[in-house]
Amino acid sequence: MIARPPVSPPSVPLPPVPPPPVPPLVLASSSPRRRELLARLGVAPARIASPDINEDPLPGEGPRRYVERLAVEKARAVARAPGEVVLAGDTTVALGRRILGKPEDEADLRRMLGLLSGRRHHCFSGVCVIDTAGKERVRVSDTVIAFKRLSPAEIDGYVACGEGMGKAGGYAIQGRAEAFVRFLAGSHSGVVGLPVFETRALLAAAGIG
Repeated sequence: MIARPPVSPPSVPLPPVPPPPVPPLVLASSSPRRRELLARLGVAPARIASPDINEDPLPGEGPRRYVERLAVEKARAVARAPGEVVLAGDTTVALGRRILGKPEDEADLRRMLGLLSGRRHHCFSGVCVIDTAGKERVRVSDTVIAFKRLSPAEIDGYVACGEGMGKAGGYAIQGRAEAFVRFLAGSHSGVVGLPVFETRALLAAAGIG
């Protein structure tokens, strides 16, 4: 009698493994611009928390290191519940190593616009993400911008519109100030307040997106 090889039972396909749940995101910023930029990535924060930190530059601190440090400090300053991911950002404008923060008043705004008139400057935008395990990841985008030469009337008109108050460097590129830009190399969204390319990479590493 000829022995026959054992017949293997038919294979049963394994059920698909469901993807891990997406952790909730805490945006450590009350800026509506950052929420809008996150929305471009299809991401909506589960909650928003405004960090309260000292934003003064340290002695001798350069602008790149400044935004990197503030992004990390803002992320750390927000309470993170188990399973949450925190995202924070900071943006500044710099002429060389000179940091141009938010103007204190209209006179300060005029001074900043006068400094930027007809010159190239840098906009540094730092992003920090703390994942569910507490690991911190940070990136900085560096964008080069050149303004046209601004006339006194253009400066007066921009100051009068009020758009530049509360903005790093005294201008909002997503508003009227975009008409001043004759050259830009880098991240337009970073100048607005959150570089979406770097942010997407950091969120993906944290399990979001």
